[in-house]
Amino acid sequence: MELKREAISFIDFEPEAADFLSEVLDGLTRPQKSLPCKFFYDSRGAALFDEICRLPEYYPTRAEHSIIVENGAEIAALAGPSAAVIEFGSGSGLKTRALLEALETPSAYIAIDIARDALLASTRALARERPDLEVIAVCADYGAGLDRLPEIKGAAVRRLGLFLGSTIGNFEPDEAIGFLRTARALLGPGGALLIGADLWKQREVLQAAYDDSRGVTAAFNMNLLRRINRELGGNFNLGAFRHEARCVEDTRRIEMHLVSAVRQQAVIAGHRFFFGIGETIHTENSHKYTVEGFHAMARMAGFAPRQTWLDRAERFSLHYLDAA
Repeated sequence: MELKREAISFIDFEPEAADFLSEVLDGLTRPQKSLPCKFFYDSRGAALFDEICRLPEYYPTRAEHSIIVENGAEIAALAGPSAAVIEFGSGSGLKTRALLEALETPSAYIAIDIARDALLASTRALARERPDLEVIAVCADYGAGLDRLPEIKGAAVRRLGLFLGSTIGNFEPDEAIGFLRTARALLGPGGALLIGADLWKQREVLQAAYDDSRGVTAAFNMNLLRRINRELGGNFNLGAFRHEARCVEDTRRIEMHLVSAVRQQAVIAGHRFFFGIGETIHTENSHKYTVEGFHAMARMAGFAPRQTWLDRAERFSLHYLDAA
């Protein structure tokens, strides 16, 4: 169903509570208990993530924003005029605004995000700032709902996908390639993808970025259990878990876990789950890359790397990929 609200078109494919419950139960019955990171982003989770992005330890947001600002003219020249911009996981929209400002007369902006309230707030604000731009908000899991996107109106000659924040790192490598292939099919002939990828670096830098001194990341991780308790009737004892970020060198990734401090049990919708001391719930991966390794993955998905930019500290990379 499509509704007009405050100068935006809003399309609501928000996952049902039954989908949330099904994925939670599935994850907690695995030998390594896990929860899908896409469910971090209820209203409180989205606000906590925005706070994370402002932390001194969390460099990716600032690094990527600086790349876009400093190289906006070059990105715009590659994208060309009248591009229709499709963003997978739009978040607060700070970096998106910088890019849209740089592009030459973009014809449309379609934002896809699972966090409904944050999505509506950011797209409505953008629509007020840019009355010349067609703005469409799609509440959906961008990893599974790309075939449900609306037709793009207007005279756009090409589609420019955005996948910022190194969110690609949340996928396992084979899943990342699958997502990129799906995105390439959506963007079509002549399309392109602008995608951020965090780079592998010193352990202490990575560790601090995902386990900050103020405990905001810990609160963000723990909020997933809080959400299960509120929306699914769970009875997790939040005080009996702690946040842990692990830097795993052989897979070049950060893992986030919730660690049980005691022997305990939790009940969700009549299903009982037992936890031993030190047993964990794996909540997120964040894979890190080299430029060469990321290019190889992009080529496997059918993209042709066109241009790559790094921030001045060479911690983060932004890639312009042509849909080959």
